[in-house]
Amino acid sequence: METAAYIDTLESEGDALLAAAERAGPDAEVPSCPGWRVRDLVLHTGNVHRWAGGYVAEARAEPRPIGEENVTDAELAAWFRDGHRRLADCLREAREDLECWSFLDGSPSTRAFWARRQAHETCVHRVDAELAAGAELGPVTAEFAGDGIDELLTGFHTRSRSRVRSERPVTLAVRASDVPGGEWTVRMSQLPPAVERGADGETDCRLSGPAATLYLALWNRLPYGDGVRIEGDASVATLWQQTSAIG
Repeated sequence: METAAYIDTLESEGDALLAAAERAGPDAEVPSCPGWRVRDLVLHTGNVHRWAGGYVAEARAEPRPIGEENVTDAELAAWFRDGHRRLADCLREAREDLECWSFLDGSPSTRAFWARRQAHETCVHRVDAELAAGAELGPVTAEFAGDGIDELLTGFHTRSRSRVRSERPVTLAVRASDVPGGEWTVRMSQLPPAVERGADGETDCRLSGPAATLYLALWNRLPYGDGVRIEGDASVATLWQQTSAIG
């Protein structure tokens, strides 16, 4: 995807997140984030938007902790909207050769990294808000979902911080049925997962389904039963669910 497309998605997903949050109300529980209420979800996402925007707008070269601004329920929507708009604006205005800190490999530039990361961050939390509101989930395009699966598997879970571990070596194959080349192989062991694009060899378990469904299932926003087919040793799929949460 082009950087501009990620920024467009970031804008629309943030608008949809806030609309769902306002329908749910600040006290509503967020079933996909145990212990959170909607105000926690909106505060978290708004603080992440400000944190990410700081790297882009100020070309920050060193990591900083995510801020913890706190606002009243009455101020929450305007505060979120302001940070979301400023993040999108600074991404649009940034030079393509921007140099700043980032934390996943594979993007052509740090500007592209932050646009991609914040688009997916905001999309997943938009789904959280819709789940809290009891609303029908908005769509995720196959292209964007396939990209998000790739970021999750090859980016997040190849890092040492991933908690996905297995006492015995096992292999999980993931296939997005509506994305060209949408296949990945995840080799789990006592070390961080090793992930390859493609799924040619033998596997212990295979997850397959539409990219949007897989995307949300792998992020633990939907159960596997909602459109994801499990073949082989289902305990491997359960292991993913139990250990893959991103901290």
